[in-house]
Amino acid sequence: MTNICEIKRLSSAEFAQWDNYVKTHQQGSFFHLSGWQTVIGESFNHPCYFLYAQQNGKMAGVLPLVEVKSKLFGHALVSTPFCVYGGAIADSTDIVRQLEQEACQLAEQLQVDYLELRYKDAQESTLLLKQAHSTFGGEIAQDSDKILASIKKKQRAVVRHSLKNELNCSISEHANAAGSGKKDFTDFYQLLATSYRNLGTPIFSQRYFENLMATFADCSDIAVIRDKYNQPSTAVMNFYFNEQVLPYYGGGNDSARGLKSADFMYYQVMCHAQEKGKTWFDFGRSKNDSGPYKYKKNWGMVPQPLHYYYHLVNAQELPNLSPNNPKYKFFISLWQKLPLKISQFIGPLLSKYLG
Repeated sequence: MTNICEIKRLSSAEFAQWDNYVKTHQQGSFFHLSGWQTVIGESFNHPCYFLYAQQNGKMAGVLPLVEVKSKLFGHALVSTPFCVYGGAIADSTDIVRQLEQEACQLAEQLQVDYLELRYKDAQESTLLLKQAHSTFGGEIAQDSDKILASIKKKQRAVVRHSLKNELNCSISEHANAAGSGKKDFTDFYQLLATSYRNLGTPIFSQRYFENLMATFADCSDIAVIRDKYNQPSTAVMNFYFNEQVLPYYGGGNDSARGLKSADFMYYQVMCHAQEKGKTWFDFGRSKNDSGPYKYKKNWGMVPQPLHYYYHLVNAQELPNLSPNNPKYKFFISLWQKLPLKISQFIGPLLSKYLG
């Protein structure tokens, strides 16, 4: 193997250098940024192992890793939990493989069940490959009319319908639990918690979202859609990275379907992103052939299969933490019946292990 590098662990002193490397690398993503070490560490107290390769005194590759350990859901080393993309990015394929080898050795040392590397693109790797999800995205047109025209015909009609429903969109760049944007943050969390409960999924703690907004203060906002009576219907937390906007955490209440407020919301996010000079709408990942997968296809976006690679240590088979796993069917149906307040209280105790 050529290009042998020294592998080091990230400290706060290298945050700026790490982020500059990520932002200028062709495969760099929002989920490779150093801020995730801060957010995950402060929100969930999971051990973080953000590794970088140094060659001739310069950063030549990065690999964010987090250890997640739970009696219920197993023990894993992941790049990166709570994120849709991850894996190593580097100056060369050799350095990528060197970082992966270091990750495999760390997984063995920690005696995890498995190592999981969430690559967006296919790798020249001997690791085990699992493809259960796809990601969606599309170009953002030059103005609101062209954005609407770029949406697939059937979905465009739904968006046009939503524009007649007297909805309004509030976007807060500094939304948090106190001070500026407090109402938008509160409404966002309540809508997200409602949506998660209805899906049978444990909600994250409010602190997690506060940490996201604080750590990524210069590249995040919250959009809240309200009806003509100013009652909240849907909301989404958006991230911005280079030319991209990523609507990431979104949810709504029972009014959303009738008002078409989610359709209205994503259109407004596109328009707002265009005003900010963004040119790519990253609609995120969905499980193949699921409802959200089909919904995103309706917008005219082509699915791109994601490539998640695994190194098994103590596990005998690839993990399956999908909600479609029959093993979790009873738990999901039970969770859907919980009062919202109880789901908000218990949820964070479980969701921290479901990254």
